[in-house]
Amino acid sequence: MSTLTASRKGNTSAPEIRKRPFDWGQARTYISAAVIVIWCFLPAYWMVVTAFRQSGFTYDTTFFFTHFTLDNFVATFSEAQGNHFARALGNSLFIGICTTVIALLFGVFAAYALARLNFKGKFLVLGVILGASMFPGVALVTPLFQLFTNIGWIGTYQALILPNISFVLPLTIYTLTSFFREMPWELEEAARIDGCTQGQAFRKVIMPLAAPAVFTTAILAFISSWNEFLLSSQLSSDATKPVTVAIASFAGSQPHEEPYTTIMAAATIVTIPLIIMVLLFQRKIVAGLTAGAVK
Repeated sequence: MSTLTASRKGNTSAPEIRKRPFDWGQARTYISAAVIVIWCFLPAYWMVVTAFRQSGFTYDTTFFFTHFTLDNFVATFSEAQGNHFARALGNSLFIGICTTVIALLFGVFAAYALARLNFKGKFLVLGVILGASMFPGVALVTPLFQLFTNIGWIGTYQALILPNISFVLPLTIYTLTSFFREMPWELEEAARIDGCTQGQAFRKVIMPLAAPAVFTTAILAFISSWNEFLLSSQLSSDATKPVTVAIASFAGSQPHEEPYTTIMAAATIVTIPLIIMVLLFQRKIVAGLTAGAVK
């Protein structure tokens, strides 16, 4: 008996631990993501490095921060050289807010109608909206300049807001239409059974559920308006030009001098509000982008 027990103990061995094979597919995914991130953020990093560098070392190729100074940011807001950057920031903020609010005001109702209502020419209307979003902006510069000159709008805020709405509104309608289509009809029908009118059901049931998508669309619309340059460079004046045009018109302290460090400082300042906005509301942005994916 003891011999049999000893033989069993001698034959007992620990289970073999199999090593998992290296996942090359996952490694390629991480490497590709790292390359994309570096490719996208490297220009922004170099912009910040140049913004904090003394103007005499503009062409220094050192990759890290050297010759550190804050004079470029001071020069950005200095009006001695005609750089009215603070006023341009206010103009961009005003134009962006007006464009976003008006685009959402019309876009929400248009998207709801395209998603919920059945009428003749529904898909034709959506196709026209998508076609308008793909229309090149450079083709509109001359007609808009002639039109606004004839009615005396050149250099006014409405000459900058209305063209921005024409670019932002198709994006707003298309984004919200796809979201409204994924919302279950039963929610609205239940509200109607409880005594709500169609308008009350839209206001009290649909809109609270659509808040993440509306919020995401508003951010995208504001960023698009904030970054617009082509039409603003032709339709604005010194009093109404936004930051994109103001940065392009920066002048150096010497004739024929291009103030690259000051331009980089101004570009850094312009980028900060967008970064702060995305970081503060990233949860709502993600919720809006994934809304409607699962019913």
